[in-house]
Amino acid sequence: MTIAPEQITGLVLAGGRGSRMGGVDKGLQNHRGLPLAMHALLRLQPQVGEAMINANRNLAAYESMGVPVWPDVLPDYPGPLAGLMTGLEHCETPYLVTVPCDTPDFPTDLVARLAAALEAEDAEIAMAVTPEDGQMRRQPVFCLVRAELAESLVKFLHEGERKIDRWTGRHRVAEVRFDDAAAFFNANTAAELAQLQAKPR
Repeated sequence: MTIAPEQITGLVLAGGRGSRMGGVDKGLQNHRGLPLAMHALLRLQPQVGEAMINANRNLAAYESMGVPVWPDVLPDYPGPLAGLMTGLEHCETPYLVTVPCDTPDFPTDLVARLAAALEAEDAEIAMAVTPEDGQMRRQPVFCLVRAELAESLVKFLHEGERKIDRWTGRHRVAEVRFDDAAAFFNANTAAELAQLQAKPR
C-alpha cells in the first residue's frame, strides 16, 4: 500500500520575516526570471495532489501564482511550525508535505521518497536528511506529516513552544537520506541568492 500523490497536499512556506535578507519578502525575490516561491511551487506541484502557499505579506503577489494562499494563524512570524499548523488547518488530504520558498532545486522525487519511508516505517513524520561534514543533518522544513497531527501541534504551540525539532521529537520520525546536499541549498541572504543564481542549471 503506497501513498498516492493525490493523498498529499503540498505547502510552500513563504511566511518568514526574511530578516537575514534585510527584511525583504524572500519568496518574491527574483531567481532566473521568476519569484523564488514560484520555482518551489512549480517543482512541488507534479509531486502532490493539491498545493498551497503560506505567506504573511504581499498576499496578492502570492495569489497570482494560482494556488490558495494562507497567512499564519499565529501573530508575529513565529516560524515554520506556525506555517505547518496553518497548512494542517487547511489541508483536506490525509498528508501534508512542506518545502521552504528559498530552496528552488530540491529533489524531484522528494515527496515520493518521503511517502515511501513514512509508509515503510509506519512513521508519523518523514523528514529529509543530508550528509554534512560526515554527519547526517536533518532538513526539518522538508517534511511529510500525517494531517491527524494537527491537534498535537496546536497543543505544542499553545504551550509556548516554537522549536520544530522539539515537536518532531514527540513523534515517530522516518529519516530519508538524500545524498545531494546541494539540492537543499537555501538562499537565506542576498549573497546566498547570488550563489544560487550562479549555479549551473
